[in-house]
Amino acid sequence: MARPIAEILASFESIAPLGLAEDWDNVGLLLAPREDAEIERILLTIDLTEPVLAEALAQGIELVLAYHPPIFHGVRRLTRGTAGERIVIDSLCAGLFIYSPHTALDAAAGGINEWLGGLLGPGVGRPIVAHPTGDGLGAGRLVDLDSPVLLADAVARIKAGLGLAQVRVAASNRHRSGDPIRSFAVCAGAGGSVFERLPQADLLLTGEMRHHDILARVADGATVVVTDHTNTERGYLPRLAERIAQRLPGLDVRISQIDSDPLAVI
Repeated sequence: MARPIAEILASFESIAPLGLAEDWDNVGLLLAPREDAEIERILLTIDLTEPVLAEALAQGIELVLAYHPPIFHGVRRLTRGTAGERIVIDSLCAGLFIYSPHTALDAAAGGINEWLGGLLGPGVGRPIVAHPTGDGLGAGRLVDLDSPVLLADAVARIKAGLGLAQVRVAASNRHRSGDPIRSFAVCAGAGGSVFERLPQADLLLTGEMRHHDILARVADGATVVVTDHTNTERGYLPRLAERIAQRLPGLDVRISQIDSDPLAVI
């Protein structure tokens, strides 16, 4: 069932208020070929690549919600000289709307970091960097677990929750020796700058982190798990699809089957 674009945008805002996004980010409606439209089919993806765009066009998608903004830095020319330029040109020619929630979805209630923070089980969570509005919103997530978890169990739960066969683990000596994990810090994507604001946690989970920052955390007794950037984000898309569908019954909400992390272990 088709819905007015204004109604869809209002629903997106209710899930991930754009005011929660980082100042450096580029979120919200990025491409609107026309002012008024009735939208029936939405495609969710982490990255809007050319193969994902081809998938969207083949399925008659009218709006792509791309977690990472495909338009980020200032656009100085549109010449088909790069993949990014071709995506914008072809989307515009096809009348495709593009929306990105990015760090607003990270910081929102029920958003990506809150979801990540639940991978090891229930606990009391709070943002690592609180948003000025308060209300438990902000960047990253630190969870004091209700029940401590041994390292092997923690890694197994992370892999199961993210749908991954492998993750990279820098384990501290104390966790190798059987000391359980009691606190759990997460940050979707690249967590280094957020974790700089984190005084202490037993286990840190993120997509990517600088080598020397990992060494420093392990030396302080923490364990670090990295998954590659988008593997901390993609598993949230089914939950996002459900949240959109609940707010907009009858809307055709799909998840890209082409979108994947560019890195693979071979």
